[in-house]
Amino acid sequence: MLKYLWTVTQDLFVAVTLITWLHAVLTRRYGGYGSAFHRAGILTGIVASAVLAAVKGNSNKIISSHWNHYIYGFIMGFTLAFILISLFAGKKWSRIPLCLSGAGLSAALIFYQLPGVMLYPFNFNTMGEGYLSSYYMVRMAGWLLALLLLLAYSRMLFGCALHIRSLGTVNGILCAGILTNAAYCFGRFFVPWVNRAKWLGWSVKYTEERFGWIGEWMMFTAYRSMLFIWLVAALAAACLIICFVQNVRVTEPWDNPAQHRKLRARNRSFRRMACGAMAVLLLFGGFLSVVKAYDTRVVELSAPETFVEENGRILVSMDTVNDFHLHRFEWSTPNGINVRWIVVRKPNSASYGVGFDACEVCGNAGYYERNGLVVCRRCDVVMNTNTIGFKGGCNPIPLAYEVEGGSLVFSMEDLIAGEREFK
Repeated sequence: MLKYLWTVTQDLFVAVTLITWLHAVLTRRYGGYGSAFHRAGILTGIVASAVLAAVKGNSNKIISSHWNHYIYGFIMGFTLAFILISLFAGKKWSRIPLCLSGAGLSAALIFYQLPGVMLYPFNFNTMGEGYLSSYYMVRMAGWLLALLLLLAYSRMLFGCALHIRSLGTVNGILCAGILTNAAYCFGRFFVPWVNRAKWLGWSVKYTEERFGWIGEWMMFTAYRSMLFIWLVAALAAACLIICFVQNVRVTEPWDNPAQHRKLRARNRSFRRMACGAMAVLLLFGGFLSVVKAYDTRVVELSAPETFVEENGRILVSMDTVNDFHLHRFEWSTPNGINVRWIVVRKPNSASYGVGFDACEVCGNAGYYERNGLVVCRRCDVVMNTNTIGFKGGCNPIPLAYEVEGGSLVFSMEDLIAGEREFK
């Protein structure tokens, strides 16, 4: 659940914020005409995203690995067009071009991020238990909650942007936001061509560090992508603060006390809207900092325990693994590969869950014990201890063993066969 709270927020926050401001600016400039034009752009982006998600979900092979490169180009192009046309927004001829560039920018922003988010529910790890399993429902809850919070945030942010007194202020915040996003897209735009930019006169043998300032900006955007999200979040906070401050007092003239009370009630409504949006914005900040840090933390594996080598076999005393806790062992093969395996006694049973410290889904990330439960270190799936030793899903890859004279006996040949999982 936690993973999809922060990943969906991280994927869509910038797009949702910028699209909301675009809708507010076009609505304020051109009323229903601008609003309808922009809604058409949003709908186009959503439909195109659904089509691309369906194609990706069925066959990744027909989708170019550099697809995002073209979308970055569209985003930068529409951004430049919108800002330039905004300079002439007072002219009669500017209405259609400004609405077109705004709708096109929103469609491109949606098309860039939404397909991946749409595919998340089809890629949840359900341990083979299907769409009605608790594994699936928990992840779906995180995915849906993030989307609902983004929708609520967008609605409140739109209301605040709509009621800031100066349209120039909102337009300035919007331009700063889309330029920030365009700067990020510019760095990502050159990535697919970094080693084959002959049209720039650079040798293909050059690495990213040899591409001058463009290469430096590419690397900056790669390692500082969160910075651009925080910058847009800061602009959103500024927008909400301006809306709140402007509605602390009634500045419009009133003819009677009843009208004054009505204006004060209106201002209170706007302040509450700003506070609500700020609360959700702070919640998003928590998702992208505290929750993300917790969910992506690196869990250290426990130290390997001792065993006895004897005549091509490895013996583990049953007395050391009868406490129902996870025990990890490691052996270096003749080829110099450190092979790990785990042993845990199954509850209410005399048998043991035994397997390599790796699985077919998550590789050799390993398992650790949390509150008496065995958990995959990579995907955070909790193992059913009774199924450890059985093949499939995120279960440890089975490892054969025998019981002999109070010891669990493992064949070195079986351990050598597991080398491929730990190379």
